[in-house]
Amino acid sequence: MASDYYAVLGIEKNATADQIKKAYRKLALKYHPDKNPDDKKAEERFKEISEAYAVLSDAEKKQQYDQYGDAAFHQRFSQEDIFRNADFGDIFREFGFGGGGEDVFSQLFGGKGGHHRPRPRKGQDYLMRITIPFRQAILGGERRVDLERNGQNEQLQVRIPPGVEPGQRLRISGKGAASPNGGPNGDLMLEINVSKDTRFRREDKNLYTTVKIPFSGACLGTTVTVETLEDSKRIKVKPGTQNGSKIRLKGFGVPGRAGKTNGDLYAVIDIEVPQLLSEEQKVLIEKLRDDGL
Repeated sequence: MASDYYAVLGIEKNATADQIKKAYRKLALKYHPDKNPDDKKAEERFKEISEAYAVLSDAEKKQQYDQYGDAAFHQRFSQEDIFRNADFGDIFREFGFGGGGEDVFSQLFGGKGGHHRPRPRKGQDYLMRITIPFRQAILGGERRVDLERNGQNEQLQVRIPPGVEPGQRLRISGKGAASPNGGPNGDLMLEINVSKDTRFRREDKNLYTTVKIPFSGACLGTTVTVETLEDSKRIKVKPGTQNGSKIRLKGFGVPGRAGKTNGDLYAVIDIEVPQLLSEEQKVLIEKLRDDGL
């Protein structure tokens, strides 16, 4: 059952562990099945508040719930995940009602009483955000990741595929949390952030870089050097080139994935206008102006 767990318990999001427990104790006393026999509404309410407490009383589950939000949390966690390792015993013992916590939940959530052995389940996934250099995001490469897992520090060598995009997640199998009952480990999800580059910017598969040319080069044409990600290329600038024009270097953009073609690199022309002129230059420019240039 999906709902706002904080609203279910009538608490604020910044409530302390003691406040969470106190809120649940008060509601559980009111809606406990032993106090409301054959009352389906009370039973449903008891299920709802118990599910909320099972999540919010567990620091790790609470963090996941706060991070992903209600809908995404329920896509990742089954009801069995939610109630695994939840401790209701001390609260129910205070009430003095018949039936321990496990028996109550076995009856309410589809069991027939007693204990059952759950099938092995995969451990929870971990999420880690890392920042990589712009050029590594385009070209790919190896990246060392320091991971704290199961109380130990691990160093992983992770392969960054060429053309990885900001916000993309890479899955590292088996490097998540251990299973609580003998199943496989969860996975490590690496969310990629890419640092900015002083020379290049990216739009989809294409790269853009600015190339400065003198005013005379724009008028008469010239040849300039364009830096690519791995080397440099000499390109021709046609006479009459306008400021902001783009010259395409085909295939020098983001590497294509899965057999697709590479993106392109565009050299964006920036015409430099001198701030200071010598007397000789000034005379020449004035003559060009008088000639209609």
